[in-house]
Amino acid sequence: MTTLRFARVAAAIAFVAVLAGCAHPIAIQAEKTPERVEATLSSKKVAYVMTDAERGKQVITPGGGGDRISYYPYRDLEKALRDTLRSVYADVVVVPSAADAKALRESGASLVFTPEIITTSSSPSPFTWPPTQFGTEIVCRVTDAEGQEVTRVRVNGKGNAEFSEFKSNFGLAANRAGTDVAEKLSAEIRGNPKLR
Repeated sequence: MTTLRFARVAAAIAFVAVLAGCAHPIAIQAEKTPERVEATLSSKKVAYVMTDAERGKQVITPGGGGDRISYYPYRDLEKALRDTLRSVYADVVVVPSAADAKALRESGASLVFTPEIITTSSSPSPFTWPPTQFGTEIVCRVTDAEGQEVTRVRVNGKGNAEFSEFKSNFGLAANRAGTDVAEKLSAEIRGNPKLR
């Protein structure tokens, strides 16, 4: 390898390292989740799909000051998803794959929710890195126990936070978006006659 080529490779590696160093880790859990009221629950048992690969999927999106933030949307929002389903249904279980017919049979679930989580973030601040705006979209493909699609559910949650509110919770806007999307998902499921 020539000296010039070596220098270019080293510069590229250093540039990537600098960019990676600007991704500040945050957690994006919901501040609160929909209330579970036993008297209003559907008697159905449902499942949601969550793989270990999804739990380990890191996402990097913009923060403020030209920096970026990093988080794990599936891992961070799994509790909110489970609690949301538990606010509608009597029993909720997790399965590793919607295609695993044996696991689905053994689970006894009549509906299977396969979520896709999409996030966005931003901040107009030129000086501070935490995001002041955060968006969380959840799209669920819902199938029956045989794998036939029943419907799709799509909801968008938004969260905003001012710098003066952050204190030590730099993911506050994301937490508020998680709360918003969980409430909207619960209402969307309750309002869909195919899912009751």
